[in-house]
Amino acid sequence: MKRRFGLLLLGWLTSLWAVAAEVTQVRVWADAERTRLVLDLDAPVEHELFTLSGPERVVVDLEGTRLSADKLERATSGPIRNLRHGVRNGRDLRLVLDLSGPVKARSFLLKPDQESGHRLVVDLETSGQARRAPERPVKSVDQIRSPRDLVIAIDPGHGGKDPGARGTHGTHEKQVVLEIARRLARHVNQEPGMRAVLTRDGDRFLSLRQRMDIARKHDADLFVSVHADAFRDRRVQGSSVYVLSRRGASSEMARILAQSENAADLAGGVSLNDKDELLRSVILDLSQSASIEASLEVADNVLQGLQQVGKVHKDHVQQAGFVVLKSPDIPSILVETAFISNPGEERKLKQAGHQEKLARAMLAGIRNYFYSNPPPGTYVALHNPREYVIRRGDTLSEIASRYNVSLRALRATNGLNGDRLYVGQTLRIPEAGEG
Repeated sequence: MKRRFGLLLLGWLTSLWAVAAEVTQVRVWADAERTRLVLDLDAPVEHELFTLSGPERVVVDLEGTRLSADKLERATSGPIRNLRHGVRNGRDLRLVLDLSGPVKARSFLLKPDQESGHRLVVDLETSGQARRAPERPVKSVDQIRSPRDLVIAIDPGHGGKDPGARGTHGTHEKQVVLEIARRLARHVNQEPGMRAVLTRDGDRFLSLRQRMDIARKHDADLFVSVHADAFRDRRVQGSSVYVLSRRGASSEMARILAQSENAADLAGGVSLNDKDELLRSVILDLSQSASIEASLEVADNVLQGLQQVGKVHKDHVQQAGFVVLKSPDIPSILVETAFISNPGEERKLKQAGHQEKLARAMLAGIRNYFYSNPPPGTYVALHNPREYVIRRGDTLSEIASRYNVSLRALRATNGLNGDRLYVGQTLRIPEAGEG
């Protein structure tokens, strides 16, 4: 689906849901590095955040939202001197945070969980400047739980009674991909803010949909299925990365819509059971389109990582209708690490050193994707990465802009005399004021 068409559909869908939300509570919490403002909501909202100078202010506009005056906690904390609110455009809520000095502001939404409902979180960072003491005690302080880890579901293909492909010298696909998947899981678990879930950690048979269900049970942010391809021509070699094709997405959508009892919570947390057929299909199509778009981006990152290890079968991401890629709510990729039918690649697949290289290459692609696209409320979203691995098409000026650092500082930190970069190169991102 074209991005523009998707945005038009999203706008239409949003208008169908234009029911006023209410802020049920306003909470403030501060520590030495950050001040956090939390708005408890009784429904999801669209919002916009921006800053103003002279004097310093942060403005938050919430569409179709109302706030009772008695719900606004008129307390100061950190750089917040005062909180004001008003009605904008007759239906939107505008919150204004009057500040004692400049801040770096960001916001994100949290979905309901077992303890809390919808929440809008606004974080203010003062870049180490001295914070203004509160004018009066805060009446209601609530420390938000630590940001969550990204969950990476890693799926070693085949297993148990299904050995997968077999190499010339008798190597079974199910065993080598399990070793690679275990190595990838270890590296993921060593990453701050990431946690791996293996669909199988032994020689066990799982159906294709059981693998998808395991990922969904753990609320996975990404599903990575690991395989080793085979072909009748033993000369064929190289790695490949697949995402779901549009044809595969369409057939899966038809299957889900035909089984209404399985349609709940398959569209980014939105239940489809209480929607009519047209609205259900639109919501699901939007979710699938977003999932495929994210899958393509992470797949491209992983493919670029694999190019640093050895030959790739095709230099672009491929699309197919593999069942394990059909989750409409989880970005999913399938990695063919090598052709086990090629004697040379079969030999490498059994080597611990090569398995390690493949696992590290996949991790590099996963890291690059999530550092560029951190989901709200995650550790990665709240902690800027201090390293960046160059991908095809990157420029130094774009990287400097992304991390809000100067070109001069970026060059000085990495000992660069010009702007030339190469794929796979690792840059250190300078801290504020460094360089």
